[in-house]
Order: sequence, then C-alpha cells, then structure tokens
Amino acid sequence: MASSSKVFAPLALFLLLLLGSSTAAELSTSFYSSSCPGLFSTIKSVVRSAISKEKRLGASILRLFFHDCFVLGCDASVLLDDTPTFRGEKTAKPNNNSLRGFQVIDQIKNAVEKACPGVVSCADILAVASRDSVVTLGGPFWDVKLGRRDSRKASFSKANKDIPSPTLSLSKLISKFSAKGLSTKDMVALSGAHTIGQARCTSFRSHIYNDTNVDASFAKTRRSDCPRATSSGDNNLAPLDLRTPTRFDNSYYNNLINFEGLLHTDQQLYNISGSVSSVVKAYSGSTNTFFSDFVSGMINMGDIRPLTGSKGEIRRNCRKTN
Repeated sequence: MASSSKVFAPLALFLLLLLGSSTAAELSTSFYSSSCPGLFSTIKSVVRSAISKEKRLGASILRLFFHDCFVLGCDASVLLDDTPTFRGEKTAKPNNNSLRGFQVIDQIKNAVEKACPGVVSCADILAVASRDSVVTLGGPFWDVKLGRRDSRKASFSKANKDIPSPTLSLSKLISKFSAKGLSTKDMVALSGAHTIGQARCTSFRSHIYNDTNVDASFAKTRRSDCPRATSSGDNNLAPLDLRTPTRFDNSYYNNLINFEGLLHTDQQLYNISGSVSSVVKAYSGSTNTFFSDFVSGMINMGDIRPLTGSKGEIRRNCRKTN
C-alpha cells in the first residue's frame, strides 16, 4: 500500500498540472479582438493615469495579480470583498492591510463596462493591468493571453497557506512555486518584480536585525526607519529596490549581489555559492535576459488554473459575484 501511494502522489500532481495546461490552452491573445476591440487602450489609459499620480500603484497592481494567481488560480478571487455571509482573501495574513490598487481595477472595470458591457472578466483586466504597469515603469511588453472568467468563490485558508511568506528558505520558495507549476527560473525571474514597490517594516525587520547575509551599512540604513521592537513602526515603508524604486529594471539583482536585498526571501536567491546564484548573476549582467525570462514567468503564472468556457462568470462588479 505504501509503495502504491508513492506512485499515486506524483501521478496526481502530473494530472493536475495537465488539467491546468489544457484550460490554459483555451486562452488567446486575440480573445476580445471582436467583442471588445478597444480593451487594451482603455486599460492602458487608466493604468497610466493612476501611476502618474502615484508610481507605487504599478507595483501594487502587479502584486495583486501574483496574489490572485497563487491561491485558486488567476480568477480574480483576490478582488472579492468580505460580506456577512462570505469570507474572501483580502483579510488573509499576506494580504491584510497590505494589498493595494483595488480602486484602480474598479476604475478600469467601470471604463471597460461602458465600452463593452458584460464581456471582459475582472481576471483578464487584472492580467492586462499588470502588464501595463510593468511597461509604464520601464519594463518589457508582452502579449497577454486572455479568456479567463471570474471565480464565484475565494479561499481565505489557501491565501494564508499558498502565498509565499517573506521568511521562507530558498528550498521552500522553490517548493511553493513548483506546486503552482512554475520552475526555479520562473521563481527567480518573477522575484525581480521587487525592482519596484515598497515593503512594510514588519516584513523585513527580522532580516535586517537577525540575518547575517546582509550588508552592514544597508542594514543600518533600513534600521533607522524600522525599530527592532515589534509593534514599533510596523507599517513604516522602505523601497524594495534602494537605487531605482520606481523603475522596472535589473538593479534588484545587483542589490542581491551586494547583499542589499530588503526581504529575507530576496537575499535567499543569492549567497555566492547558492544553487540559483548563477541566475541572479546572469540577470544582473543583462537586462534583456532578465526581461525575457520575466515575460516567460508572467505568461506561465497567468496560465495557473484559469476558469474558461462556461466555468465561473463575468462579474459586473469586480468586488462581488453577480
């Protein structure tokens, strides 16, 4: 019995990934070419306007997409509000008082509904808005596969369990991404999203006070706004990329080589003789290599368990089911 269980486990994972691949194959970059031809220009206009007012929103929207895909798949479950009879994902530990940008998605949805009512899903809006956020801040362009539908459910428990914590070891990081069908290279490339955005003191306090693989001068700088005592300055912010915090580039990887990664999980990617350090070095030396692999990682992440065909729904309001 024990040996048959060992055979069944990897087989079950293979079948799960195969099923995800088949639904992802139903996605298409031209899905709305006839039903909503002005979709891309509509989304880009709202995203650019929002980021021009607050550059941090670009990173916030990108993070929304990541936190959405890592729970039930890329199905906009992360956008659902709690109600007296429904518990969503917004108050899960990785998201609570942390995720932002919901109002931008609302603005996009309103604009898209005026142009193409009842046609475009919130899940697809989030996918395109993430791409446009990256491009607006100087990053690469890619054609986004579309055709996702919106979930009628969410999972508070899976949000707590499946979204990687900033305190994980490298091996656990790799395992978290692998469980979603993403490779180690995908993981390192997608971590490069930390070239933009900010993090709260509570996310990096342990790293700058307790870890040894951190530059002393960098730690001193970060400690000035992040006291050691818990509950003191927990919400104080620091840029994930000290040098170019609002430009999407490869400086994040140079930071890691200098042991200036803000989060514990950031610096786990580079430890001189570490197993993925060669990938970090490659990205630090070539923006084009990083951009190419980041695009591949985003496309792969966007393929995680999409709802297609008659599954799910097209929400009228991204914050609640129809």
